[in-house]
Amino acid sequence: MKKINLRELYPDVYTTDFFIDVTEEVMETIRVAERAEATYERKMYRYKAQYSLDCENGIENAVLLKPQTPEMVLEEKQFQEQVYAAVMKLPEKQAKRIYARYYLGMTVNEIAEVEGVDPSRVRDSIRRGLKQLAKYF
Repeated sequence: MKKINLRELYPDVYTTDFFIDVTEEVMETIRVAERAEATYERKMYRYKAQYSLDCENGIENAVLLKPQTPEMVLEEKQFQEQVYAAVMKLPEKQAKRIYARYYLGMTVNEIAEVEGVDPSRVRDSIRRGLKQLAKYF
């Protein structure tokens, strides 16, 4: 067991020293997080990402966006699967229109043209479908 000072980890919460014992696994997790944060800040300093965000060459985005952990990737994938399943539970027309709009990237006018209907009908159908989806989430 290792002793850590919570004031060092959470200076805004703990104003005085508060020591606790943690296992080696917890200590290693804290070290990994500290190293990742130091790497992130070092990249920001080296690439001077804090000065220019309109260079359009990808350096700023690569530096500013922290890499996702496997847990974050898994959670995002599960959430996308839940959203897809909820979309497929909608009435057939709404599901097709929402799928075409948000998964395939088609515009409302393109969907209306393919279906041979007025764009306002597609727009209203998508809006109603999104309201139903809001009940799930």
